[in-house]
Amino acid sequence: MGWEDERDLEPARRRLESWARQRLDPGARVSNLAAPGNGFANETLLFDLAWTDGGRAREESLVARLEPAFRVFPHYDLGRQYQVLQRLEPGPVPVPRPRWHEPDPRPLGVPFYVMDRVEGRIPPDRPPYHAGGWCAEDLTPDERATLWWSGVDTLAAIHATDWRAGGYTFLAPEAEGDPLARQLADYRRFLEWAAGGRPQPTVEAGLDWLEKNRPVAGAPALCWGDARLGNMIFRENRCVAVLDWEMVTLADPEQDLGWWLFLDWHHSSGIDVPRLPGFPTREETIARWEAGVGRPAKHVHYYEVFAGFRFGVIMIRVAQHIASLGLPIPEDFESNNPCTRALAHFLELPAPGEVREVGL
Repeated sequence: MGWEDERDLEPARRRLESWARQRLDPGARVSNLAAPGNGFANETLLFDLAWTDGGRAREESLVARLEPAFRVFPHYDLGRQYQVLQRLEPGPVPVPRPRWHEPDPRPLGVPFYVMDRVEGRIPPDRPPYHAGGWCAEDLTPDERATLWWSGVDTLAAIHATDWRAGGYTFLAPEAEGDPLARQLADYRRFLEWAAGGRPQPTVEAGLDWLEKNRPVAGAPALCWGDARLGNMIFRENRCVAVLDWEMVTLADPEQDLGWWLFLDWHHSSGIDVPRLPGFPTREETIARWEAGVGRPAKHVHYYEVFAGFRFGVIMIRVAQHIASLGLPIPEDFESNNPCTRALAHFLELPAPGEVREVGL
């Protein structure tokens, strides 16, 4: 299933409306259905819903998050994401209010959940926010600093969440024993599944380095997983919603900090784009995060490499998805892309494609 084709939207609207009429109100109406540009790990539909609730007419703007037809991750659990939103929504971490979870694939062809639509702006990935878009074009350096610190403070608030008292025990298996060792084993299987026997020299070198240099992980905390500015909604440069919880886990929260730093580096120096004036430095960011969570960051470089490795594995599947859509893509993009080149930089390895480029 793909909602990219506008011809699919009217059938999708009718099916969503039929679901709402069975679930909420026989007279429910769905309008203004749209499929925005999405990430590769999920599909999203925006729509307005009018219905009667307890005799009172209601009309609200909502979002349906759908299980993707093309799986980037070996396992995808929408119910788990929905439970996280349910637990976070009453607290200090801003997330869209979750409304309904539909595990039955029959209404839309795949499971989905519905949440409130939060108005605001998201720093873009295409082009990366350092290279273009409203962060580059509309904000002053002081406003960029405000936006960045709001994101970092929100990240720290996630990590300060009391996951035991908050009822996150459904994530507990990943906190038993050594969560880092468990994740490395999981990502080894992910790599094998994604690569399908094709060599991935930079990513494989990254996994070898991570296993040989594995530190003792700190006390587990709630980890967002895909921790980056591009998964936050901002109004007046303040974070008003945290999105995309498909990588949520319980682990050392430094891995979220490492992902945050790596993705920002990837979106700037990693693609030869200068960081925009106003965005705080790596060292300032680490200090602010440490103050927010009340614990030191001891292994930041390790978790930056861990981020580059995980992103590199994900890019294997992203490359396959791009190819499956019939879009033009370099033949070796699975193993030679901005992420693997950034990972090679962090590991001080030759860049993918470097040997061919010098003709050796």
